[in-house]
Amino acid sequence: MVEIVGTRGTAVPLPRMRGVWGALAGVAACGVVLFGGIAVAGVLAWAAAAQLAATWLVGLGVVGLGILLRRVAIRTRRLHLALERHERGSADAMVRDRVELLDRIATVAARVEDTRSVLDELRRDDLPELGADIVQRVEDRQDRRFASLTKHVSRQGRDDYEQQVAWRELREFVRAGPFMPALRGWAASPDVLRLVVRAIRERPRTLVVECGSGASSVWLGYALRRAGGGRLVALEHDERYADLTRRMVAEHELGDIVEIRHAPLREWVPEEPDAPNPSGQPWYDPRAVADLVDIDLLFVDGPPYFTAAEARYPAGPVLLPRCRDSAVVVLDDTSRADERAVSDRWLSANPGLVCEEVPVEKGAHVFTWGGR
Repeated sequence: MVEIVGTRGTAVPLPRMRGVWGALAGVAACGVVLFGGIAVAGVLAWAAAAQLAATWLVGLGVVGLGILLRRVAIRTRRLHLALERHERGSADAMVRDRVELLDRIATVAARVEDTRSVLDELRRDDLPELGADIVQRVEDRQDRRFASLTKHVSRQGRDDYEQQVAWRELREFVRAGPFMPALRGWAASPDVLRLVVRAIRERPRTLVVECGSGASSVWLGYALRRAGGGRLVALEHDERYADLTRRMVAEHELGDIVEIRHAPLREWVPEEPDAPNPSGQPWYDPRAVADLVDIDLLFVDGPPYFTAAEARYPAGPVLLPRCRDSAVVVLDDTSRADERAVSDRWLSANPGLVCEEVPVEKGAHVFTWGGR
């Protein structure tokens, strides 16, 4: 027998199935022999004995199935507990790393103070005026570096904590399987994805369109299923990456909700003569969006910034007219100047559009229609 820890810390026996099947087979054989002997002795007719033997075998089969289901349930619970321990361990490791980093900062601060004391002593030793000026410059430079380092670490610590909280909230809402694709980095961060999922949770969304694809497509697919239905269409310019995302979607059995469309970049020409790319810029093939109407939720996280100046601007003139009056539009990465410029141009071209700036890690603007 193998033991695992149950929900309250008690040991739960996990039987070895080879021995269980052997025991059940032995009991089944004994029952058949018993009922055969009764029929031979003339106590029961052969037909009645056969029925009793069949009932006996069915009953043993049910018992075996029950044992097997219990084994599956126990193993599933063990996997769940292991994942919870892993999550707690990851969070604890982040905290330990942060504490260690803060300790190192404190050490650096102590060294800075020691250096300052030495410089003060040098001043008191009547250094020449030029030497005193150099000492002051060194001291000011150290102060600036230390202040910058402290500010960066504090901001990074807040960002890491907020991403961990957002990730846990997403997991709790979507109730997905244990092996979800990673977020952050090139993928959308948990905090901005939480904005999109919150819009899905607040009201039913029949059609969600995502500019860009990847891990976020899987998370949003789960969110739509959890909210009661809907359809996600994700546009992807890179064919190889589109295939990878399709495989992820298939592995998570979300093919009935999520559609990944390969939409190569094609030249798109703006109507404004003073646009940053007046002669045209690459954007998704318009044929990929020709059938998209009555969009409930638009998440603009592509194309990549390096494809053109203000690369995500065409999503406004192309997709905003295809949105419902009640639609929500989320523009990611507005900490970059290009995305802020895109936001300003959208607002200028759409008088009824209202923008809310949300303080997430990479920056995000959430648009709704106030006058429609």
